[in-house]
Amino acid sequence: MSTTSNMLNTTDKAYTYIKKKIMNGDYKPSEKLVESQLATDIGVSRNTIRNALVILQKENLIEMEKNKGAKIKAFTLEEINNYLEIRLALEGVIGRSVAANISDDSIEQLEQILQEMEDLISKKKYDDYSKLNKKFHRVIYESAKNQQAVQMVLVIKTQLLRFHLRTILVPGRSDSSLKEHTEILTALKERDQDRAEKALKEHISHVKETINNYYQFLI
Repeated sequence: MSTTSNMLNTTDKAYTYIKKKIMNGDYKPSEKLVESQLATDIGVSRNTIRNALVILQKENLIEMEKNKGAKIKAFTLEEINNYLEIRLALEGVIGRSVAANISDDSIEQLEQILQEMEDLISKKKYDDYSKLNKKFHRVIYESAKNQQAVQMVLVIKTQLLRFHLRTILVPGRSDSSLKEHTEILTALKERDQDRAEKALKEHISHVKETINNYYQFLI
């Protein structure tokens, strides 16, 4: 294997490790990332860590300051609301596109995922529920013709994922989330563009409301 390939592989390893910890909430907002410690933890060079941090900075997940190093990006509530307002509008566009184009096979996938989500909620397996939630939305996004809107939503989701994942822990949110996904699926099964747009926008609106009400708990 070439030196260049080795560098790419180790950079990807470091990037994936750090990003996963950011998304899992292992790092707190504004927490400083120590390159030497990361290099030891991951088993790579400090130069590799720097390369990984550059990628994470481009994704707006960390901030890098001259002579101060890198720290976890801290989003204000206003910034989160701004992102969610954009996502809300885009999800409406996606909902209309999917309702007009979704296949029967994709509908069957969503039905199966939703059933599994319901089972997990009853067992209070929230981590697994969140993984299926992500899968549910992925099937929806893959069914949209407007992939430009999808790509924009995915960028926003990356920024806010660590907040979104924790909303399921808010009392009553899991049941509300399940009802919202049921309504989304019903709208898509009926190929009702207006209803699909409304269902997806209301889902994001409820996520936004939860984050606003429990911001201090979620950060």
